[in-house]
Amino acid sequence: MKLGVIGGSGLYQIEGTSDIRTEKVTTPFGEPSDEFIIGQLDGVEVVFLPRHGKGHPIAPGELNHQANIYAMKKLGVTHILSVSAVGSLKQEMKPRDVVIVDQYFDRTKRGPEQTFFGKGIVAHVAMAHPVCPEMAAIAAEASREAIAISDDTSRCVHEGGTYVNMEGPAFSTQAESNFYRAMGMSVIGMTNMAEARLAREAEICYCTVAMVTDYDCWHPEHDHVTIDLVISHLVANTALAKDIIHRVAAGMSRLEQECPCPTALENAVITAPDAMNPQTKEDLQPIIGKYIK
Repeated sequence: MKLGVIGGSGLYQIEGTSDIRTEKVTTPFGEPSDEFIIGQLDGVEVVFLPRHGKGHPIAPGELNHQANIYAMKKLGVTHILSVSAVGSLKQEMKPRDVVIVDQYFDRTKRGPEQTFFGKGIVAHVAMAHPVCPEMAAIAAEASREAIAISDDTSRCVHEGGTYVNMEGPAFSTQAESNFYRAMGMSVIGMTNMAEARLAREAEICYCTVAMVTDYDCWHPEHDHVTIDLVISHLVANTALAKDIIHRVAAGMSRLEQECPCPTALENAVITAPDAMNPQTKEDLQPIIGKYIK
């Protein structure tokens, strides 16, 4: 097993990683966000990618999710832990809490960029349960353990919740924020829906650890979300996120791999092999190669 970590805002490296090397990966979908940092962490090979690039030069709407996940697959990653800054849509999910997301709701306009398929090969993967249950359990346990020894034990871990993926880069209007609350959404962010879909197509186990930075603008005390407010909580969340990553890596040996993620494409590709676009077929070999040569 190989653990991929996609670091969100404020998380650009993982201390304690040994035998470090960097690798630049080319893909048929363009360039990933940055070079990949590869090393050993708690006995597991880890492949780390800063989602927005070093120094955060890439806006949410500019992210090349296809290239990021394709490169992870090409590097042999079997599990992805996505660490993401989010706004809370529920009173009980307070700033600096951790939410182990189990559902996503898409409010973007980037559908074609959230799949590897098209251009002569059609596939439909099941997304009813978009998060790997085994990864989620390990992440929840790791989060609880990390909080228990942190400077702020008032933080809570919330197991389950719906992540609404907005377009960005601006934050929500109050009407939008209240609408998402009325619909029962839990947290809001700008990046994870595409990652979850593409990871499922790539048969990679995927889990989001959502780090709450603010209450979004629905809250009477947060009706004007500012970057200063977000960053203050972001900095506080970064140390905790790094400890969670360490603990997830250490817990990888307990994964039983009985989840459906590694066989998601088994019955999903519906294009006949002789009808497939040859170039697309070649490009997608890291994704479909075990089923279609």
